[in-house]
Formats: sequence, structure tokens, C-alpha cells
Amino acid sequence: MVAHLLTTLAKLMGPGGVRAVAAESLMLKHQMLILNRSRKRAPKLTPRDRLLLGLGAFLLNPKRIPKIAAGVKTSTLLRCHRALTKLKYDLLFSPRRRSRPGPKGPSKELIAAVLEIKRHNPRFGCPRIAQQIAFTFGVEINKDMVRRILAQCYRPERGERGPSWLSDIGKVKDQLWSLDLFRCESILLKSHWVMVVMDLFTRRIVGFAVEPADIDGVSVCRMFNHATAAQSLPRYLSSDNDPLFCFHRWRANLRILQIEQVETVPFAPCSHPFVERLIGTIRREYLDWILFWNRGDLERKLGCFRDYYNGTRVHASLGGKPPAVAAGGPSPPYARLDYFSWISHCQGLFQSPVAA
Repeated sequence: MVAHLLTTLAKLMGPGGVRAVAAESLMLKHQMLILNRSRKRAPKLTPRDRLLLGLGAFLLNPKRIPKIAAGVKTSTLLRCHRALTKLKYDLLFSPRRRSRPGPKGPSKELIAAVLEIKRHNPRFGCPRIAQQIAFTFGVEINKDMVRRILAQCYRPERGERGPSWLSDIGKVKDQLWSLDLFRCESILLKSHWVMVVMDLFTRRIVGFAVEPADIDGVSVCRMFNHATAAQSLPRYLSSDNDPLFCFHRWRANLRILQIEQVETVPFAPCSHPFVERLIGTIRREYLDWILFWNRGDLERKLGCFRDYYNGTRVHASLGGKPPAVAAGGPSPPYARLDYFSWISHCQGLFQSPVAA
């Protein structure tokens, strides 16, 4: 019995023989169990499966392992064949230098300038950033390129919002102003009426005027005279059909100033689009982000916004220029992408790049 036991152990421990047959049978059965598992995709091997298959591979002859690999499906072989075919033709016919043809991407300095403008002004849109780059640095850049740069490199901080809008409106005749009224609330919840007057040809803000609530015809005349002080008056004045513009005192004031009033279509705000959009810009970009105490504080802050709007803020309808430059003013010198500085407006609410 001892001799027989030693002989059996020698056969099991030696190469091939009963050990190989038992291990091969065990591996085939275990592979069939793995393939019969109910899965829509390829069966997932558990740690126990990997352990049994690994031990069986040590007990088998290496030449027998490819013959008993029953766990390979036809679809796996087809995918492997397609991959090998693609690799073959890539190696035969692809150039050794894998460089993508076509124009190169933007420079690192341009990418850094776009990201800095977006970080300093998170509410700027892609068209406005492109126009600001062209106006400041003299580099023509498309809004789609700005969008791709921001999509790849810009990561906004928590709480940032960057709504953007593109003004696609044409120019109108000179000597035509437009005015409108809107209401805003102070920090003490006191209502104030604001009159804004703009030049439709240059999109320039002529001036602001502020009055407390409960205004009448005399107040409207006083606001208009204050907003247009020290300005050459136009020939036409566009307004909506607000009852405040129907007072006899208001119409008499326009006749004295020799201004012809042009009224829009009743109940159609789209017929008065320029100043309506300007009021929306003032609310979205400025008044919704500040607080004011009284009339004097509001007038001072609106004056700061007028200087920024006329002198620095670029406009799509003006070809990417500020109203002051579109009106014939001098253009600032171009800045370098690798060396420029920042100038703040409206107590740091807006920041624009300038030549250092």
C-alpha cells in the first residue's frame, strides 16, 4: 500500500499523466459553469473563478492551454480580428509622424487672456469676450473659438453666473434719441423713477435723471432737462405711449426745444427695442448687483455706469466698439497678450484689460 501510494503521488506530481487530465477536466467544467451564467454581456469572473483557473493553468502543459480555452466566444474572435486588421493597415499606411493637419490652435497668451477676462467678468458672453479681445489687443478672434477655449479650460467657481446675449440690431439715422422710464427700489424700499436717454445712432447713454415716486408732467420735464444738460439736442425724440408723456407741460417743453416726438405703436414693446434693451442691460448687469440709499447715491452710481458704458463696454451692433469710439472718439492703443493690466469700473464691478 505504501508503494502504491508513492507511485500514485509520483504520477500526480510528475508532468502530464493523471494530474494533467484531472486539471483539464476541472477547468473545462468550470468554464462551462461560467458561460452558463445568466448575463446579457460577458460573464464576470469572481475571485474564486480566477483562483481555480490560475491553479489549473499551473498543473497543465502550456501547449494544452490554448486548446481548452472554451471561454472564448465567436463575437470575441471577430472583434479581435477586426482590431488586428485595423492595426495592420494603420502600421502599413499611416504616416510615422502623427500630426493633425490644418491650422494650429490659439496661443497660450490668447487662452490666458480669454480666461482672465471671463474670471474678472463672469457675466460676459462669448461674443462680448471676442469683441473685447479684438478691441484691446487687436487680435481677431471668433466667438466659437472663445466658446471652445472656455469649454476646455474654464472652470467657474461656485455661485458664478455668466448669462450672455448678442445684440444683432442695425444702425439708425443720426439725430434721433430715445427715452424711457423705469422704477427701482432703494435699500430702504423707497421707489425712485429713473429716466434714461440714449442716442440711437451711437448707442450712447446721453444721461440719467432720478426723481422720487409720484411724478407728473413738471417732474418729467425737469428730468429730461437734467438728463440732457450741456448736450446738443436732437431733432427727433422717440418714446412710448406712457401716460406721463401725454401731459400738456411735456408737449409744450418739446415744442420750445424744437424737438419732434415720435411715438411707438401702442401695446407693442418690440417697436421700442433699443432703449428697452438698454434698461434690461442696466438692470441685469448693474442695478441687480448693487444697493443704493437715496436719490443722490443712485445718481452717482448711474453716472459711473454711464462712463463705463460709453467709454469701455463693447457692443455687437457697433462692430465690437464702445459708443465713444463709434461716435468718432480716439481708440485706445492695443495691448500685448503677454503684458497688460486691468482697470476697474463702477467700484470694481466691471474690469477691462488695457495696455500696460
